[in-house]
Amino acid sequence: MEMNARYTSFVAVGDSFTEGMSDGLPDGSYRGWADLLAARLAASSPGFRYANLAVRGKLIGQIADEQCGPAAAMGADLVTLVGGLNDVLRPRCEVAQVCARFEEAAALLARGGGQLVLMRSPGRQGPVLERFRPRMEQLFAHLDEVAARHGAVVVDLYASRALSDPRLWADDRLHLNAEGHRRVAEAVWQAIGLPAGADWDAPLPDAAPPGWGARRAADLRFAREHLVPWIGRRVTGRSSGDGRPAKRPELLPYEG
Repeated sequence: MEMNARYTSFVAVGDSFTEGMSDGLPDGSYRGWADLLAARLAASSPGFRYANLAVRGKLIGQIADEQCGPAAAMGADLVTLVGGLNDVLRPRCEVAQVCARFEEAAALLARGGGQLVLMRSPGRQGPVLERFRPRMEQLFAHLDEVAARHGAVVVDLYASRALSDPRLWADDRLHLNAEGHRRVAEAVWQAIGLPAGADWDAPLPDAAPPGWGARRAADLRFAREHLVPWIGRRVTGRSSGDGRPAKRPELLPYEG
């Protein structure tokens, strides 16, 4: 794709995927693909500015209402929108309504005038993906229509076989690990017309699967540390992002 390969500013909006979970840093914060992409863009553009308004747990309506207006007002050269997956993973979901709110969010961001990038989120192999696959694919099919209306680029991470590999996912089985985020940053980098630095969709080397005991231990740990708390939040109507501010709420020079 031939595009303007010089970007001087970047705003990312969305949920935990764009916030950077679970690409953890030593201080307990998260980095993630958007920070990695910003660092690479800043290296070739003096004075490069970056904002990340994404907050974990946000639904697409919250992203549209809370993030997209401020993001569009920043007037960045590059804007990314990823959202809706938290909606379709809930027990009850009107996918048509999610699609409508996603289109509203994209329209708001398009008013800012920058290059809009949309993504089909990756899916981890396993029963969760299979259960929610029809909803996800209904949402992802809508992305092409939205992209055509707003001149957006679509990065298809969902079709990636490498990103479905459980080895690229964190222990919570909902978020990518550091290597997964690195590959997403490379995928977006290439999608916006910049020269490839690596094959982001290269399969991982073959490895012997863990034994039965190791798998059961991992399942128990996952249930105790991640699944039960997640169910608790759903039952009580809470979100992991309640009261949490964006990590980079202003479009400021990127300093790493």
